[in-house]
Amino acid sequence: MRDAQILVDDLTREQKKADLDVETVKTRRERDRTRMDQGLITNPKDLERMTHELTSLERRISDLEDAELEVMERLEDAQKELDAATEALAAATEQRAAAVESLEKKTSAINEELASAAAARSTTVLDMPEDLMKLYEHIRTQKGVGAAELRARQCQGCQLTVNASELSVIAKASSDEVVRCEECSRILVRTGESGL
Repeated sequence: MRDAQILVDDLTREQKKADLDVETVKTRRERDRTRMDQGLITNPKDLERMTHELTSLERRISDLEDAELEVMERLEDAQKELDAATEALAAATEQRAAAVESLEKKTSAINEELASAAAARSTTVLDMPEDLMKLYEHIRTQKGVGAAELRARQCQGCQLTVNASELSVIAKASSDEVVRCEECSRILVRTGESGL
């Protein structure tokens, strides 16, 4: 957009200069024509020279007006490009503002969920044995998740199916015994959907 604005500014200056050039030559033509019409030039050679000068000025005016029209056309095209770029920028700015607003709402909702989960966790942790919490934190630090549900004979942490012999051992373990996945070492949480 910056380049389009620079081009429009340059062409605007060029058009003003072309306008000024045309007006300067037209003023000179009118001055010379007035001198001839008023009979201020009486010498035939001077009169002939002045006639040639007026013809030359007419050609110069025509050339300058052609150049002026070309600059005006280029300026019009450049202005259209600038207008299109300005509209695109406005649309992009509007989209960005909407995206930022959406992001802020989602971030706020996530932060609320995190605060709620942290509050629930702190309440739940109070009832947990200290050695179990140390083990959980150690695994969580290494793996990102310290415990995973055992569902349909599959560890939800590593997504691998627990083999039959290991399932047999887990099924025989008491409900308060800590069991871990052989593959990922996460603590396995047994539920009614574990498939034991």
